[in-house]
Amino acid sequence: MVDYRPFGRTGVRVSSLTLGAMNFGQRGNPDHEDSIQIIHRALDEGINSIDTADVYSDGESEEIVGKALAGGRRDDVFLATKFHGQVGDNPQHRGNSRRWVIRAVENSLRRLRTDWIDLYQAHRPEPDTDFDETLGALTDLVHQGKIRYIGTSTFEPSAIVEGQWIAQRRGRERVVSEQPPYSILARGVEREVLPVAQRYGLAVIPWSPLAGGWLSGRYHAGLEAPISRRAGWLPARFDPALPANAAKLAAVDELAALADEAGLSLIHLAIAFVLEHPAVTSAIIGPRTLAHLESQLGAAKVTLSRDVLDRIDAIVPPGTTLNPADAGYQPPSLADPAYRRRGGSSEQPTGVAP
Repeated sequence: MVDYRPFGRTGVRVSSLTLGAMNFGQRGNPDHEDSIQIIHRALDEGINSIDTADVYSDGESEEIVGKALAGGRRDDVFLATKFHGQVGDNPQHRGNSRRWVIRAVENSLRRLRTDWIDLYQAHRPEPDTDFDETLGALTDLVHQGKIRYIGTSTFEPSAIVEGQWIAQRRGRERVVSEQPPYSILARGVEREVLPVAQRYGLAVIPWSPLAGGWLSGRYHAGLEAPISRRAGWLPARFDPALPANAAKLAAVDELAALADEAGLSLIHLAIAFVLEHPAVTSAIIGPRTLAHLESQLGAAKVTLSRDVLDRIDAIVPPGTTLNPADAGYQPPSLADPAYRRRGGSSEQPTGVAP
């Protein structure tokens, strides 16, 4: 069974494991009935928090979650979804603008078969859109009763603080949670994101505690990498020929040996590590099959000793992300050379004053 933790300062309590629904639908498990069985099994085990997004299989994940919660299970679930990424083929169906947020929430409500969303999250920052524009729209949705709380995902520390400032100075509803990438192999958020969340009393619900599958026990040095759809979409994170991924593989072998010595599965070691951080509220697990779910459920019961935690720190030092591609977001100031080269581009970057 799972335990229940305060969701920031909201007064809500959620399970220490959150069921992530990214793998439900065509880009993961296309069998709706199978996915619904996984959701019901998680709920039966005490998980009361589900996280999805409109971009997961172009809305199909939300539809599956909606089916699973129909018939009386909705009221007991803390239901979270996200907006930002492009849904479908229309390039206008994306972003953090008021125009899209208002439309996106109606689409999500319809797919989820619900009258309200407990946590509505900006899936990524959008530097060209004033965050006050986004928070203004989200505040209106809170007042209309369509959403209960506002969250962010993969925001940088400065953007998290800016959101708190905007809420205080401009009378907006406050962001109450952050959903960052966090695992033994991607510890960069320990530097500032997690301390900032603690300072402002935000709930933290990390995604990818298994590092995209690297900590699932399927990756081993000297063996061919397992077949993975994500490897085709995200070669920078999964191509074993890249030095950063070779470093991850070396760390995985050391962590697997440590898990064996501690009498744990690598999966339990990885999830328990994330849950150990005092800033973390609930770790998002994203099973594609019932077997995946069963292998992860027990992690909520595991407590790692000080010695094991110290040895993890020796393998991957605190604050270290072995592969920068695992950070989940690269700001334009790094991704676009025109933002850092005076006169280096014939075109002014969007959002930069001339």
